Amino acid sequence: MLVSDVPRLAAHNAPADRSIHFEGHAITYKTFANRCRQLSQALAGLAPRGARIGVLSGNRPEFMECYFGVPGAGMIMLPLNFRLGLRDLGHILRDAEPAVIIVEPAYLPLIDQLRADLPQNASVVVLGAAPARDLDYETLLDRGDAGEMPPRPGEDEPAWLLYTSGTTGRAKGALLTHRNIMAAVLNMLCGSDLGRHEVSLFMFPMFHIAGYVLPGYLLRGYTIVLMRGFDVETYLANVEKYAITQHAIAPTMLAMVLDDPRTGRYDTSSLRNISYGASAMAPEILRAAMARWPNVGFRTAYGMTELSGNVTYLTREDHDHALAHDQSVLASCGMPNPLSNVRIVDTEGRDVVPGQAGEIIVRGEQVFAGYWRNEKATQESFRDGWFLTGDIGRCDQAGRFYIVDRKKDMIISGGENVYSREVEDVLYEHPSVAEVAIVGAADSKWGETVVALVRLRSDATAGALDEFCKQRIGGYKRPRRYIFVEELPKSATGKILKAELRKLLQSGHFDPKEIP
Repeated sequence: MLVSDVPRLAAHNAPADRSIHFEGHAITYKTFANRCRQLSQALAGLAPRGARIGVLSGNRPEFMECYFGVPGAGMIMLPLNFRLGLRDLGHILRDAEPAVIIVEPAYLPLIDQLRADLPQNASVVVLGAAPARDLDYETLLDRGDAGEMPPRPGEDEPAWLLYTSGTTGRAKGALLTHRNIMAAVLNMLCGSDLGRHEVSLFMFPMFHIAGYVLPGYLLRGYTIVLMRGFDVETYLANVEKYAITQHAIAPTMLAMVLDDPRTGRYDTSSLRNISYGASAMAPEILRAAMARWPNVGFRTAYGMTELSGNVTYLTREDHDHALAHDQSVLASCGMPNPLSNVRIVDTEGRDVVPGQAGEIIVRGEQVFAGYWRNEKATQESFRDGWFLTGDIGRCDQAGRFYIVDRKKDMIISGGENVYSREVEDVLYEHPSVAEVAIVGAADSKWGETVVALVRLRSDATAGALDEFCKQRIGGYKRPRRYIFVEELPKSATGKILKAELRKLLQSGHFDPKEIP
């Protein structure tokens, strides 16, 4: 099965009035499927098979059409992160060499600055009125009515090319085939305990791998509501207007909703299910959310771009049981999905015992084909056919997985391993802490020392936070420096950019409060 098969199947199987909603407009599944077909036909006359088709836009139905229409043409969809700077976007364009860029008008000035980084004959297609030298999207789609469908791609041909967030260095392009994506979607649907009659709000940026849930939503026949981007009031208004029953959200987004006084002014009683992911959730925030919406079922999962989606899942039942019997389980990312092959191994590749930390490795059809034009990075990411995630995890006796830290975020202080998430979870329990990031800084005596960067919601001193930590974690894990900030740098999905924080620390950007 191909990614491009999804809209046609969804339109055939779903009720005739099932729709995708965006800012007051609705498009039925049948119309959506026809537009995806038109896009495939039109692109066949604009670029060769295998061409990369860049998309620079906020969330909107046309972006979703590219998810399916571009691979249907035997081409590769290249979603672009509009939050990147010119340098990073230029790197991606030079690396991927897209033959076509589909761009929202708001980002056309950005593309104008980057035209020198595009291939010489690249076409620019605008989602709206286009300048004379470019083409508008609807005109392109009209060409599809007269064209034949391009030859059907193979399952192992590439469909999407997603560049990693670059939180640990220069972004790399993860190449996902039709087989990779559909294996991830099938795995999600096999593991999901959601019903078949959901009204789903999608608010993650569509350039992110989180968008892999959209083919699943279509196949399940959900009503889909797209948000252009996340902000608290628009989120609340959409939940009320469309009687949203389920959505996925990033932990930082959820924390913003919980902290916003407007949350109580909107009717959110339709919500039945909230999934969270993209970064670690502090248990304290999750407990607050479960208290705020006692009738909502919470779920989480673990995955990444290179896995085409998620490979583990913690169900609503797991959350409810944890809340009643063992709240430590709320830190889990769940058990492997039915089609997942996941292990935790030591540095020699041997399976670790339950409770012991090691690297999470994954094998299976949803594991990506490799990094675009980067054979060295691809080879370094695999061992004996297993993909090395770079995440440190552990497993309990029941088989539930826990993410301990990113391998690159682990701090080694005085020969002891300090897992940043453990320290972060402790500090999140302090009522004055709104956000925190734990990073390591070079230290001549200890090798590295633990540093806490904190955004406060109410007054607190470094000494008070240190006293709080003394009562809860070992001395070698306690931060030795506290830095209070107005804001922490984040990726588009709300993941705190620790690599950027480490650079700022190294440059002497901050004035830390030392703890003796």
